[in-house]
Amino acid sequence: MTKPLITPATLKGFRDYLPAPAMAREAIMEVARRVYRSYGFSPIDTPALEYTEVLLGKGGEESDKQLFRFTDNGGRDVALRFDLTVPFARFAAQHLNEIGVPFKRYHLAPVWRGENTQRGRYREFVQCDFDTIGTDSNAADIETLLVIHDLLSAIGFERFQIRVNNRLVLNGLLEKLGLADRSAGVLRALDKLHKIGRDGVLAELCERVQTTGEQADQVLDFAQLSGSPVEILNRLEEMLTGNATGELGVARLRELFQVATHAGIPPQRVELDVSIARGLDYYTGTIYETFLIDDPKIGSICSGGRYDNLAGLFTSQKLPGVGASLGLDRLLAAMETFGMIAQASTPAPVLVTQFDATRVDEYTRIGRLLRQAGLNTEVFPDARGVGKQLKYADKKGFRLAVIAGSDEFAAGVWQVKDLRAGSQSQVPESQLIDHIRTLLQSSS
Repeated sequence: MTKPLITPATLKGFRDYLPAPAMAREAIMEVARRVYRSYGFSPIDTPALEYTEVLLGKGGEESDKQLFRFTDNGGRDVALRFDLTVPFARFAAQHLNEIGVPFKRYHLAPVWRGENTQRGRYREFVQCDFDTIGTDSNAADIETLLVIHDLLSAIGFERFQIRVNNRLVLNGLLEKLGLADRSAGVLRALDKLHKIGRDGVLAELCERVQTTGEQADQVLDFAQLSGSPVEILNRLEEMLTGNATGELGVARLRELFQVATHAGIPPQRVELDVSIARGLDYYTGTIYETFLIDDPKIGSICSGGRYDNLAGLFTSQKLPGVGASLGLDRLLAAMETFGMIAQASTPAPVLVTQFDATRVDEYTRIGRLLRQAGLNTEVFPDARGVGKQLKYADKKGFRLAVIAGSDEFAAGVWQVKDLRAGSQSQVPESQLIDHIRTLLQSSS
């Protein structure tokens, strides 16, 4: 009896990557590695699975609900990591004597959250993190801003905005209002301001956080301050005078904007937004959210902040940290919308066709010669009709096809067909590499 076929399907919230988006994904990761390394960040890796106690309570109530948690074959309570920052805090505490501080790391890897899916948001997704741990210097916070800016620029975006805030500023206000013991609830409510509006947040503050109407109004008036960074900072300074926590937050933000401007970061790309709270509970200072101006609905594509107490859960040594994470899959969704992803499904721009089955040695040799010259090249495996091979080349997105039959072998030449321009040229083998390079450079 024949077994019934299994229906090929992916789980809800998960996705397969066909070659074109997979190559775009890898290209972004290569750019991220290059930018991170340019600032001196070193690569690390950690397991996908952690003891559940390592992850629980670190990202807040919502993150705990979204954990993929189970008991493994050994009876251990384990969970898939929901981000890369909490495992990094555990890693830093565990390997402190080996890495030393300050320590700068980057980590590109998948994470898992059992949340509702939406455009650009999946239950399995890749984060491209970078962090500095072991210093509370504001210079590390400022460098984080610069890395985010350089990363988005290197990927190819021009119209983006990094929104910055500092939790010390909001914490200072909460202290003045007598709400310091309810800061987590206030922060979670404020994090929804752009989604549910003032009235929705007001209701949540009063009903769930148990603030008075006057307290909720003051928090929202504060969070909705607008104007230039200097204007907002001057207003915050007035509101927080006498509160050491708030004054420190204002001072750190003022220095951040001054240094960023001096370093040449375009002012229109950095905004002070005191409504940003970041939903994860472990942030304690500067926080960042990055949005594409032309597609604000996709949400933040690169976010992060300062977390001075997270590693303290694993070690008695003080290990303050700051960093950010590029949401790769959300960014890819935006790039697909903007037509920034090439349709080619091959990383090789050159296809060597097989015209004569008896000359496979020559086709193989020329393919290897081109690769040794740094030109990615695929050799078609069968001696089919050239028309069928060119159709394959066009569908896959090859730029050039290299063709030779008995006449070309006798003359020591190769035909090079430009599949975009539709032109074809006959080139001596001694000039083939230079000719292909010229064609590829002219079309890049």
